[in-house]
This record gives sequence, structure tokens and C-alpha cells, in this order.
Amino acid sequence: MPFRFSFRLAMPLDAEQLAAFRRLAAGLDRIDGEAYAAAGRDPLLPILGLGPADAPLCFFGRDPGADEVRHGQPFVGSSGQLLRAELHRHLAPDVPYSFDEGLRVGAGFFWISTVPYKPLHNKAWSPAVRRRFQPLIQHMLSAQWRGGDVITLGNEAFEWFSIPAPAPLAASFARQCPLAAAFPPAAQSPAGCAAAVRLMEALP
Repeated sequence: MPFRFSFRLAMPLDAEQLAAFRRLAAGLDRIDGEAYAAAGRDPLLPILGLGPADAPLCFFGRDPGADEVRHGQPFVGSSGQLLRAELHRHLAPDVPYSFDEGLRVGAGFFWISTVPYKPLHNKAWSPAVRRRFQPLIQHMLSAQWRGGDVITLGNEAFEWFSIPAPAPLAASFARQCPLAAAFPPAAQSPAGCAAAVRLMEALP
């Protein structure tokens, strides 16, 4: 079955959401300040692609890298380019691939990560930091996306779905989000998510 494809703009972060991200980021001591300064970007501004609410797929990554900071866009580094090029090959095979074409084709999907800030030396954020951001990231998924499948890139992103949510948020998420069943209880392994959340193997 072909992808449903949309170029409708993502719903931007509202002032309350942006303030929440900035508050969480202000408490981090491993944001790569030099990378943000070199790119002339605000280190407290989250790098979130998001996408149309009816996007058929959500791509869920670990955290941004240097290329993402430079461009202010998620999934545009070497691995992200491989992914975008593959999407482009399926959706626009007659058009030569370029960086801008990758962004254009990617606009039909939903993009988010466990922590939308670049860590120092690209070393993954600790589980404690991922847990700190989890309620807000879950809220973004439930409030702004109504798709059916999540493709995770990397073990940290896949295992994020096994982190138990706080009870009130989990109940709200279960009512609102079609992926609620993919968020297992604390005792369940990440493999229990496999029906809706899939781990992408390394691209060739």
C-alpha cells in the first residue's frame, strides 16, 4: 500500500510548549554549547521536525547531531540523509535527490527524538535525562500526531518506549493516542512494542 503523502505544514510549538522545553533544557549540563554557538543558534531551542497530524509514519531518533544544529532541522546528518534519500527514492523517483529534496519529501512525515538537544561529544543523554523529557515528548506525540507506526532509529530510541509514564499522563495518553498500546507497563520489555513501534536496522 503506498504512503499517504502530505506537505501540509506541521503545527508549530505554542508558547507554553516552547517554554516547557526551555525550562527542561536549562537544567542540562551537557548541551554542546560550542556547536550551537558556531551555528549561531539558541541552545535552548529544541530541534523538532514534527510534521502533519495525519503523517503515516513517525521517525523517532535519539538526539540531534552537529548537522542538525547547523541546519536547525532533525535527521539531516549522514544517517538521516540515507533515510531521507530512501524515502525520496520511493516517493519521487524521477526527481534528482538533493538536501532540499530530502526536506521536501520528509515534510510528509513526523519527526521527533528522545531529547531534542545535541549532547556534548554526541554521547547519548543519560536515562535520567530521557525520563525527564519523556512526559513532554509523549505529549507532543499525543497532541500533534494521529498516525499509526513509529520507526525508531537506534536502541536508545526504541527502549524509550519501555519507560513507564507518570500515571495521570499515561491515562491521558491512552485516551488520546492511537499508539497507546505501544507504551508497555514498567515490567514489560521493549519487544512488547513491536506491533506499532519498529526498530530500523542500519541502512546500507
